[in-house]
Amino acid sequence: MDTKKLRQKILDLAIRGKLVPQDPNDEPASVLLERIKEEKERLIKEGKIKRSKKTVSSDTPHYENVPFEVPKGWVWTTFGNVCKKLTDGSHNPPPKCSNGYTVISAQNIKNGKIVFTDKDRYTDELGFQKENPRTQITNGDIILGIIGGSIGNVAIYDLSVPVIAQRSISIIDTYVSNIYCFYLLQSTIFQSLFLEKSIGNAQAGVYLGELDKLYIPLPPLSEQQRIVTEIKRWFALIEQIEFDKADLQTTIKQTKSKILDLAIHGKLVPQDPNDEPAIELLKRINPDFTPCDNGHYTQLPEGWAICKMKQITSITNGKSQKNVETLNGIYPIYGSGGVIGRANQYLCIAGSTIIGRKGTINNPIFVEEHFWNVDTAFGLKANDAILDKYLYYFCLSFDFSKLDKSTAMPSLTKTSIGNVLIPIPPYKEQERIVAKIDMVLDTMNEILRAV
Repeated sequence: MDTKKLRQKILDLAIRGKLVPQDPNDEPASVLLERIKEEKERLIKEGKIKRSKKTVSSDTPHYENVPFEVPKGWVWTTFGNVCKKLTDGSHNPPPKCSNGYTVISAQNIKNGKIVFTDKDRYTDELGFQKENPRTQITNGDIILGIIGGSIGNVAIYDLSVPVIAQRSISIIDTYVSNIYCFYLLQSTIFQSLFLEKSIGNAQAGVYLGELDKLYIPLPPLSEQQRIVTEIKRWFALIEQIEFDKADLQTTIKQTKSKILDLAIHGKLVPQDPNDEPAIELLKRINPDFTPCDNGHYTQLPEGWAICKMKQITSITNGKSQKNVETLNGIYPIYGSGGVIGRANQYLCIAGSTIIGRKGTINNPIFVEEHFWNVDTAFGLKANDAILDKYLYYFCLSFDFSKLDKSTAMPSLTKTSIGNVLIPIPPYKEQERIVAKIDMVLDTMNEILRAV
């Protein structure tokens, strides 16, 4: 389930009047707008606010000029018509201080709220008093990113801590439901508009004049409140789904790890006394083969053997190899993070396991085609003693980071990989182990795809 798309669908229904039913007893939005207009005129006469310089008419625009039709009782209007405060942060931020009043910016917008960070700027009392009269950020205000990559990021300021703002954000307060407007600005239609403004220029911006003239669908005030309640209900359910999915992913990850651990210790499938012991196969392939001591793999089943990785695999390290085979055709280039290009040579053949040399060393990749391996990763190919998939599943279960404890970012070498001890079951049991793991992992992956 794509919960991001589900959220957008809910918001899209909400702003089109399709999320909650209309109530004919609600005061029409047109009446609400007239009351807002009267309130603004009163404040203008009292000198508390200035008359807007915008030229857009406050009358309801014709439907051919707006994105979609709204229900009866709703109106299309401009954002500026419903705003009592629409300003941006300081264009000349006051001097920095080591502490004092926080100067918030677009980087403080996190998941619909303003969150303080260790990178915040501070100003003193003088700087705060100089800027605060213009912005007057209070609990419940809408904070909107309006510069560069932050355009369209939106939050509700739900704190009581006095702050001022940098230019990268707009501070908005309305005569209607701020929470409704907060959701409105997150909807696809408005996010797409913001995206258009941010493409191609890191310093692109949405100016206050553009926000002032922005057409918005406005429901009756009572319906705004019902819409907000319904959106919150749906979003709470989605958050629970996401939490459950994350919890399920953790559980499945732990289960996969347990399955692999049982497999390499001989506890996943039953043993068959008729299977040829692993030691006989290993000696038939290499008469000089000498098994290793059990080491960490104590109490392995009868018929299993322990050997070093280099005894049953070929290990290649990308471009550092010489005299490699050349084939006609284009093959993928694998690095530590997966496919990074294509070339007409290869070092490893289909069925190899890729292990990153540094960083992503505990994320093995099983490759089912010929490939050219670069020197940021190792390619391991099993010999006839073990199945390719058994080698891969062993690598998934093994913690390669413990081979290098010298740095914060462990690094592997061909020697360190070659000396890893690997338990080898009889060949027939390997087939049963691989089949069982394949079945379990396929089932788990199917479960994850379904949620």
